[in-house]
Amino acid sequence: MRPSLFSLLKSHAARLALVGIPAMIIGTAAHAEMAISVYGGLQGAPHSDVEVSDQPDFTAGWEGNSFEMPLYLGARGTWWSAIDSMPDLGFSIDYTHAKVYADDETLAKSGWSHFEFTDGLNMVTLNALYRFPIENTGVTPYVGAGAGVNIPHVEVTRASGKTSEYQLGGATLQIQAGIDYKFNDQWSVFTEYKGNYSMIDADIDNGASLKTDVITNAVNFGISYHF
Repeated sequence: MRPSLFSLLKSHAARLALVGIPAMIIGTAAHAEMAISVYGGLQGAPHSDVEVSDQPDFTAGWEGNSFEMPLYLGARGTWWSAIDSMPDLGFSIDYTHAKVYADDETLAKSGWSHFEFTDGLNMVTLNALYRFPIENTGVTPYVGAGAGVNIPHVEVTRASGKTSEYQLGGATLQIQAGIDYKFNDQWSVFTEYKGNYSMIDADIDNGASLKTDVITNAVNFGISYHF
């Protein structure tokens, strides 16, 4: 007896599911582009208001000191989509060791002898990226935005005690825009602007707390390995 049209369609669909779909997935994965990047640069931060639970609030003036130890540095992993309709959409996980030091005027106003986040604001963000390749040049402008968390090393010394520890500070937002130049199939260099808005809520000595929103602005220079 000849198979019915339904049986033939069912059989074809089964073969597609068992053979075709895995093949498409493998093919897609094979054409996906990954990149690992490291970067450094010049980073600073504007003034921010500091709320303290057991003393008057004050405004902090920040210094970045990007090239003093510990250095301002970052690293990211980026996955560029292999979907035919969205080849220039990407996603990244980005870690940045940003840092800020309270200036002398801030210490005088607050009555503190030490106030900084210099073993890092330590920002970790998940970002969406979009690139605009310029054909036959190796040049690719890109933009991105994302969100994540900050894990600052809170360093406060005042008359009532000393705090020096890593804490989960709160949420961080990120924007970036840059230009990448790929000089062979595996390596590229880039420069970019990256801005982060970090909401920090930290515990300090004597059961007190501080809150401040730190905006960091950075001009980065980096290198990427593509595979």
